[in-house]
Amino acid sequence: MNKRFALTGALALGLSLGAIAQNPVQVKYANTITAEDLKEYLTFLASDEMKGRDTGSPEGLIAANYLADFYKSLGLTGPVDGSYFQAVPLVSSKFDKVTLQVGKSKLVENEDFVFVGDANMKKASKTELVFLGLVNDENLAKVDVKGKLVGIWAVGERSNNLLNAVMDAGAAGAVIVTMEGQANFDRIANRYKSLAGRGRVGFDQATSQRPVFMVSSEKMGELFGTPVDVLKEAAKSNPSSIKSQKASYQVVKDKTPLEAYNVLGFLEGTDKKEEVLVISSHYDHVGVSSTGEVFNGADDDGSGTVSVMEIAEAFATAAKEGHRPRRSILFLNVTGEEKGLLGSQHYSENPIFPIANTVNNINIDMVGRIDYEYQNAENKDYVYVIGSEMLSTDLKKINEYNNITYTDLILDYRYDAEDDPNRFYYRSDHYNFAKFDIPVIFFFNGVHDDYHQVTDTVDKIEFPLMEKRAHLIFHTAWDLANRENRTRVDGTNTRTDR
Repeated sequence: MNKRFALTGALALGLSLGAIAQNPVQVKYANTITAEDLKEYLTFLASDEMKGRDTGSPEGLIAANYLADFYKSLGLTGPVDGSYFQAVPLVSSKFDKVTLQVGKSKLVENEDFVFVGDANMKKASKTELVFLGLVNDENLAKVDVKGKLVGIWAVGERSNNLLNAVMDAGAAGAVIVTMEGQANFDRIANRYKSLAGRGRVGFDQATSQRPVFMVSSEKMGELFGTPVDVLKEAAKSNPSSIKSQKASYQVVKDKTPLEAYNVLGFLEGTDKKEEVLVISSHYDHVGVSSTGEVFNGADDDGSGTVSVMEIAEAFATAAKEGHRPRRSILFLNVTGEEKGLLGSQHYSENPIFPIANTVNNINIDMVGRIDYEYQNAENKDYVYVIGSEMLSTDLKKINEYNNITYTDLILDYRYDAEDDPNRFYYRSDHYNFAKFDIPVIFFFNGVHDDYHQVTDTVDKIEFPLMEKRAHLIFHTAWDLANRENRTRVDGTNTRTDR
């Protein structure tokens, strides 16, 4: 079997959907999820008037109220002492002055480097920039990092863990490469440039004095006067062969509180009502560019948010007509995903319902488009499925069964690969549930040219395909909410032991 794909489509098994026993009750309520309704809701949420639904913005609050009013109209309850809102304590931190000089080269913020750390310094600090390369005990034994900026090569790695190790070793800060190629870096830099005027959003906590500067692989080579291929080779086991450089830097920070909320709609179950299935999306996006252009965020993640709305309506309608799920369902639209999965982190660490009672998280983030891989494919009825067997082998089987029975999409698992450089499993809100050993499944359509661009607009959404994806998610959720036993936890957040 090709490991990238599920050999579970009805055609692959020589079956037709009509030959498989379908639950007519499920089919009835799945069919209430329509392309027309999805388009109606998304046309509002991703309109220019919503100005990109930035976290903590007036338009972000309008979106939150829109969702709460919708859940109220369905008869769902507000589980936060009767409210549909969970306040998320965020602040906007503006870094009014960020400088970095290496040797005689004064680097330009959001062009030559992106500041991704935290610090607040009245005066510039002078030090050395030393090259460490890969962060491991062997390299740390060869390079004196105490009190210095440390050059780190972290392509394909979880950079936060590496930074922790370097700071624990006494480093003053870091200059880090996390991706190959100038074009990839430029995309990140342009995004930070557009956000610079509004500030960086995060939790209100003490300044960590952890200055971290992200650069491209090419720029790292320039800073050390070394070709990139030579630098990459030295990063493995010979970092001391790279000559250190004089460096200085300064970071000045200011904080402003924000008003931001997660939105929750709750449907109580029957005999297993203490157990909770969470179906999530993030309703925020990245606002407006520095030149006033709107990042509409139709696919990211307007598509997931309106899918949650339609799935909620399907379950609420079923409940009103005598088909209430056995387990309770929490429909959760989180804030701050674009700023670092903040809303889902806050919920998972401050849950309305006990984490131990949370059986699964189904997360929907970008399900309205066709990505690079499928643009020229004959069959474009696909969805990427991420994380479905990371923590529970049951979950993947349940999703595949419902796909065979009801929707016959191509289930593509390429981003479940252990060496996936995109690390999508760690990059959306489901991961904050997975950290607590809650089996998760993340539905995703992949990356396209409009990802995080002002061109991510409603007119480019593939609504019939989005409807079909939402049907699969509904059927899988119905199964999880009504089956006798919750999914077993028989895995970990790494597959290296399998």
